[in-house]
Parts: sequence; structure tokens; C-alpha cells
Amino acid sequence: MARILIVEDSPTEQTAMQHLLSQHGHQVWVANDGHAALDMARQHKPDLIFMDVVMPGLNGYQATRELKKDASTANIPVVMITSKTQDSDKYWGMRQGAKAYICKPASEQEILDVVSSLI
Repeated sequence: MARILIVEDSPTEQTAMQHLLSQHGHQVWVANDGHAALDMARQHKPDLIFMDVVMPGLNGYQATRELKKDASTANIPVVMITSKTQDSDKYWGMRQGAKAYICKPASEQEILDVVSSLI
């Protein structure tokens, strides 16, 4: 199964996603912010990253941009998963290099479908 990094500052969202993905056989790591995400992505080389946008410090857009500039992480697919629902938010996320954009609250099926499509 896939190795997945969840980047999310909400403990509730972290737990729900980690439980869902682990139940489906995926190995999961969790980062609380963009800086931790960069470190963990470089260390673990996950197959997929779920990236929240609104986080303290380095936000999801900034972290995704940094991941895409780094040759060691540039090919890891990033999925934005966020409460920012405007078309301009989605446009900005995709411009940073995201492969998909999911608006919260996301259904379990939506999360699993995007994993299947990108792995």
C-alpha cells in the first residue's frame, strides 16, 4: 500500500484521516505545519501528501511550492485538503503544484478515490 503524509494542524482532522487511511492499509505520517511537512517529506519520501492550507507558520500553499522546488520531493503528488472553497483558492493551490484539491468536509470516499487515482 501507499506511504502517505498528512499535513494538518487540527488534531481532530489528523486523527480522522490517519484512521481512515491506516484502516485501508496505508502507512501514514502526520505533520502539524508546513515546516514539519518539508522535513518529513524529505526524510520519508511519501507516495502522496495531503496538505491543509490554513496553518500557522508556513501555510499549505507555501509548503507545496517549496516541495515542488526541491528535486528530492518535486515528484510527490500533493493534494490540497482545505476549508478554503473559492475558485480562486483552488486555482492558487493548483498553481503551486497540487495534483488535486478537496474541500472540507471531505467524505471518506472522496479521500480514498483521490488516493486511488494518484498512486
